[in-house]
Amino acid sequence: MSDLPHPRRPRYAGKNPRHFDLKYKEQRSDPLTLAKVLEAGKTPAGTHRPILVAEILELLHPVPGEKFVDATLGHGGHTSALLPRLAPGGELLALDLDPIEQPKTAARLRAAGFGEDRLHVRLSNYAGIGKALAELGWNGAHGILADLGLSSMQIDDPSRGFSVKFDGPLDMRINPQRGLSAQEFLATCDAATLADVLIENADEPLAPLLAEALAGKKCVTTTDLRALIGTALAHRPPDLLAPTVRRVFQAIRIAVNQEFSSLDAFLRVLPFCLLPGGRVAILSFHSGEDRRVKKAFQSGVREGLYAATNREVIRPTAAEQQSNPRSTPAKLRWAIRSTDFPG
Repeated sequence: MSDLPHPRRPRYAGKNPRHFDLKYKEQRSDPLTLAKVLEAGKTPAGTHRPILVAEILELLHPVPGEKFVDATLGHGGHTSALLPRLAPGGELLALDLDPIEQPKTAARLRAAGFGEDRLHVRLSNYAGIGKALAELGWNGAHGILADLGLSSMQIDDPSRGFSVKFDGPLDMRINPQRGLSAQEFLATCDAATLADVLIENADEPLAPLLAEALAGKKCVTTTDLRALIGTALAHRPPDLLAPTVRRVFQAIRIAVNQEFSSLDAFLRVLPFCLLPGGRVAILSFHSGEDRRVKKAFQSGVREGLYAATNREVIRPTAAEQQSNPRSTPAKLRWAIRSTDFPG
């Protein structure tokens, strides 16, 4: 028998530890810890709180027997709300590009009783919705949902490289197995291209200055990138730094994951993936996404592809924003496919 002492588990560092790897009680779903985190208006590590759930259910109005698509599965919050309303006889196709989080969510949903006869999970970008529907033999869906925001699991995990707060590898890929990382993107990008990216993806007012400071540079970690931005803004007012860092991270993330081109492709095929009278709801989180969704829906109405869309964007209530601050920038738009669809 070994005389070595039994290794003790690290002590939990307070009610809300700062570092992701120390938040093991949250990630292991400790009920008391989760309750405390939620009471503080925060999202527990390794989880995601779905946004505008009641409004989405009212707009999409799922009923038993219908076929639905959640084009951005994430943590499965919206899917979990939709599936019970489709029973009996209904089915849901869930898409997600993240090979790290998608299997975890699929396992949770299977454990909750949603079998393969009701829930079909595919590792796919939402732009691949047409192919996924065809593989199932569906000629369309009664309802489609897309939540375009990053999940809290991705944002909070420093190893993914999305966080502006904590040090981690500068990756930012939703699927780390595909494409250039943010580190590789910056190292190979010229100043003119990067300036365009900062303007198009984040409306960055200091795009030329920042592009000259960042393009072609070696940034191995998120801390490296924040430091370069700080150096570029050394002679600017200090309160510019935090919002500028957020915009730069956003712009690079969108470029690395080709989010706008994927969204454009999704919006082009979307009307053809809906059955006549089918409903679609899309949650966006910044102006570049919302502009694309708004224009696509309005254009679709003019062309007779959609029967209606909302004039005023739907936002989370003050109560939801207070309980879940990450919901604050969310914008919800919807459309209904025309019943005399010309195609």
